[in-house]
Amino acid sequence: MSQNDDISAETSVQRFNMAGFRAPRLDTVRVGVLGMGRGDNHIKALVQIEGVEIRAICDKDPLEIQKSRVWFQDTDHNPEIYTDSKDAWKGLCEQKDLDLIFICTPIPLHAEMSLYAMRQGKHVCCEVAAAWTVEDCWELVRTAEETRKHFMMLENYSYMDFHLVTINMAYRGFYGDIVHAEGAYNTSKLEKCFRKVQERGYSDMWWLREFASRRGILYPTHGLGPIATAMDINRGDRMEYLVYMEGRDFSYGPEAKKRAADDPFYEEFVGKPYRGNMGVALIRTVMGKTMMVQYDPHTPTPHNLIHGIYGTKGAALFDPDPPRFSKGDHRWYRKAGNGQEEYERLYDEYTPEILRRLKQVSKGHGHGGSDFRMNWHIIDCLRNGLPMPQDVYDAAAWSSIAPLTAWSAENRSASVDIPDFTRGAWKINARNMDINLENGGGNTKVLPPSKAGMAFDDELARQWDRDHGLKEGSV
Repeated sequence: MSQNDDISAETSVQRFNMAGFRAPRLDTVRVGVLGMGRGDNHIKALVQIEGVEIRAICDKDPLEIQKSRVWFQDTDHNPEIYTDSKDAWKGLCEQKDLDLIFICTPIPLHAEMSLYAMRQGKHVCCEVAAAWTVEDCWELVRTAEETRKHFMMLENYSYMDFHLVTINMAYRGFYGDIVHAEGAYNTSKLEKCFRKVQERGYSDMWWLREFASRRGILYPTHGLGPIATAMDINRGDRMEYLVYMEGRDFSYGPEAKKRAADDPFYEEFVGKPYRGNMGVALIRTVMGKTMMVQYDPHTPTPHNLIHGIYGTKGAALFDPDPPRFSKGDHRWYRKAGNGQEEYERLYDEYTPEILRRLKQVSKGHGHGGSDFRMNWHIIDCLRNGLPMPQDVYDAAAWSSIAPLTAWSAENRSASVDIPDFTRGAWKINARNMDINLENGGGNTKVLPPSKAGMAFDDELARQWDRDHGLKEGSV
């Protein structure tokens, strides 16, 4: 099909290649954090990393700021507070003594805040997804190239234990030629989406409002990012086009109707065209490889990431439990049960240096420790003048799947081109997620955790333990 008018496809020459870009070294990385709901999880990690000064935090809700103070107890951090208005975030971005800004606000705000921060001369780390329109993805690319400031989307699932091992397997040729990979973010968000703010729900019910007004895979990067990294997407290959299909909604509409019968607060959410329960995207790369990404935030099935990688010589699969590897001998070696001894041997052989070094100290941090490992790697790269583990082209390509799948869904699952945000540089770009610390760095120390912070009730950590405790064991 031809590209739809709604989908931008820039054809200009690349201004400056941010893949492999090395900014000047920063002995001390001075950090600001926007949005305390998710920002807390990053603060919890950052206060335990050498060479970090958290100098500013912002949230429109003063109560969120107050709760976040627990992370700074027993530390030397004394950040400026921004919470006097909905535009207070601009003041943080303009603060002169900041090098790096973490953007942890609702997704609809990500692109605007990221662009403003880069234009104020700051490096940016942004929560997923980086943007919800293709044009905003292009604008992030243009701005990073013009300002020569790092932009990294915080795809923490690439730092999960099993995912790091499988990425290292890809780097070391375990799979032979990877021909297909699958990822998913299938985990019910129904209960939390319907919580009111005072019940620890999302601010202004923003996720529920988005489910009621958008089609497609709204949260594509947790499933896509790790397999794209293993497949060297934007580094020798790129995603070329996709097709997408989703069914109708069987969950959110009935839930809104049921709740509205007892509580008038929910009446505005009745009768909305909620996105379908299950969405599936199929992606083909320029080099003829295929990818499948699923998204089901509706049904109450167990948390399922899939994360399957299939090659001419081997394979790996995370979900359904137990995780497993294949050496191309027509059998699986599982973490529990048949083939456990060989699974453990392969796991140990392919454990990358970053996981071997940080496995123990990252325990107790969000998402199975992946939040800490990712944040440590970011800071270590900045302090050593190294490329960021993920760059603006990754952020743009992975995030663009949200609007592109929406377009496909609205056009009877028609195929749609995926823009080349590298403008051809994918043919020459080298890997930059140095999980074996072979390109320098690795010298950033881990500090003792804040006693008050580690004792704080961390909902994300508890949820992760419930969902993955059996998977994130001793190996």
